[in-house]
Amino acid sequence: MKVSEFDFHLPERLIAQQPLLDRTGSRLLTVDRETGKTEHRTFVDLLDKVRPGDCLVFNQSKVLPARLIGTKNETGATIELLLLKQTEKTDQWEVLAKPAKRVKPGTILSFGEHELSCTCDEVLEDGKRLVTFSYRGLFLEVLEKLGSMPLPPYIKERLDEPDRYQTVYAKTAGSAAAPTAGLHFTTPFLNQLQDAGVSLAFLTLHVGLGTFRPVSVDEVESHDMHGEFYELDEKTAALLNNTRKAGGRLIAVGTTSARTLETIADESGHFKASSGWTSIFIYPGYEFRGIDGLLTNFHLPKSTLLMLVSAFASKEIILHAYQEAVEQEYRFFSFGDAMLLLRGDNE
Repeated sequence: MKVSEFDFHLPERLIAQQPLLDRTGSRLLTVDRETGKTEHRTFVDLLDKVRPGDCLVFNQSKVLPARLIGTKNETGATIELLLLKQTEKTDQWEVLAKPAKRVKPGTILSFGEHELSCTCDEVLEDGKRLVTFSYRGLFLEVLEKLGSMPLPPYIKERLDEPDRYQTVYAKTAGSAAAPTAGLHFTTPFLNQLQDAGVSLAFLTLHVGLGTFRPVSVDEVESHDMHGEFYELDEKTAALLNNTRKAGGRLIAVGTTSARTLETIADESGHFKASSGWTSIFIYPGYEFRGIDGLLTNFHLPKSTLLMLVSAFASKEIILHAYQEAVEQEYRFFSFGDAMLLLRGDNE
């Protein structure tokens, strides 16, 4: 399968640069994943599409202020680090360095008033660095003070309110990028969904920047998917299983929730509490067992996220829906509009 089959033309003006003042104010394109029938709605119309007994599954990972500006101890040169993910070793992180050529094994960097420092342990094959941090107090508190929020490369404008790149239910810090389908929700709207008989489930998948990296191979099957840490507790697993047992639908909010559920679900669609690393790569031909519906934003051409969405419906249905979204001037990517994929009322 060719990566080029997942390409489409997107005018640059449709890439949303700022979030809407009202998180729930976006548009919602609903797509029947079996027939391809579309409807143009508003996001709050999600209430019309869910049923009592359904369960929305959210990724509660919180975006780290993962961009650090520091100096090289030896020369005083300015170095920028972007934290990607923590390794299994204490205080060791995989990072991107800029300029990378100045950060070699043994290089020591300092940040702030020497409140934080790190030593480069290793240069990986893909140019990333492994560094080990030293600090006083709690690492996340130091990072909150010295770091800044990373934004995707396609967002060129400054974000005046960094919390707008954070979901209202974010809880567990660890992501380098936001699970953006969740940015549409407000606490009052979540309450409305619960009042309508919809359950809310929360899992964790720490989103890596591999989410935004272009697929560099020609064949889809040759792509090497990045790994991300996930966690699902016993209480949530029970809620998911009980929802299915009672005939309710599991609707993943975002591709990160979908990937986590598909990682954990067994062949019968049953869930157990679990944690670990997933590098699951979902593209057309994949048989879903963990989700019944998907709420997601509009994704980059030729991206693994577009491939996942195409697997849930079909490539033809999704590319047609995307063409319709472009023609109707929907807003794309992280701060853009949303798409809901379900099958008719009998799903």
